[in-house]
Amino acid sequence: MTKYEVEEKTVEYLKTVFDPEIPVNVWDLGMIYKIDVKESCPDGNSSPLGGNEGGSEVFYDLDIDMTFTAPNCPAADFILEDIQQKLEGIPAVKTVNVNVVFEPEWNKDMMSEEAKLDLGFM
Repeated sequence: MTKYEVEEKTVEYLKTVFDPEIPVNVWDLGMIYKIDVKESCPDGNSSPLGGNEGGSEVFYDLDIDMTFTAPNCPAADFILEDIQQKLEGIPAVKTVNVNVVFEPEWNKDMMSEEAKLDLGFM
């Protein structure tokens, strides 16, 4: 799997994670600020390709920056666990690190047009 394919799968899987209080997925709500896909370094090597010569499968580490629609979101633990489990299910992903950030503060302008329509903001 290529880095680009992992990025595509990550977005696809994030679109299956819903805030249980809002019938829209976390991607369309604009809660995902950053997706960083890096080749995973084999243990003891400083280079991502260190021990992977000869066409071996490449694995990736995912770093996700996300926020919540409110800092005291009661569903935060549920959403984080759902994201973690789903992204760990991507075959080429070795590790998933989800960072919760509150800068910039989430607002409804971050939602996709589809989400705004679904929630009656348009």
